[in-house]
Amino acid sequence: MHGSLGRATHTAVIVPVPEAEPAVGEHRLRLDQAASWGVPAHVTVVFPFVPPEDVDAQVVAALGSALAAQRSFDCAFSTCGWFGEDVLWLAPEPAQRFRDLTAAVVERFPGFPPYGGAFDEVVPHLTVGESRLGTLADLRAAEAEVSRALPIATRVDHAMLIAGTDQPGSWHPVARLPLQRAALSRA
Repeated sequence: MHGSLGRATHTAVIVPVPEAEPAVGEHRLRLDQAASWGVPAHVTVVFPFVPPEDVDAQVVAALGSALAAQRSFDCAFSTCGWFGEDVLWLAPEPAQRFRDLTAAVVERFPGFPPYGGAFDEVVPHLTVGESRLGTLADLRAAEAEVSRALPIATRVDHAMLIAGTDQPGSWHPVARLPLQRAALSRA
């Protein structure tokens, strides 16, 4: 397992949202540090996660088991949100399903609360940009442009364990973690 982690200094569990890339990709490259590191458009499940040197087959299996107990679901990003004037993000609906994914991972790995336990409430979101990389005017312009591309629909059927450093292009997938298939409804 260590070979696939390379020189990573961090790991994260995310839900990638490739359907959002056409709307947010250009803005993220300019305004979201994680994009320059190679992290795709995503909703974070848990970051930081298990240190790379401690990730082994048992960790990946336990993580996969925790997530496999959660049903896949349809999701839409229909509105932009803000954390103050510092972070522009897209709001997923249903947000509760992402909270459920986080709760399942934290239940299995209680030593790794989301964002290191820095926030009382974790708000599921897809970051578009941050004020530390652009002006408020830059973020407002990104909001206006991204809003025209909404809603963005996706099917959440897996999460990913990713690893990397704070260096450009360093983040990469470690494991694809399928969710439980939801039964198709019959009309």
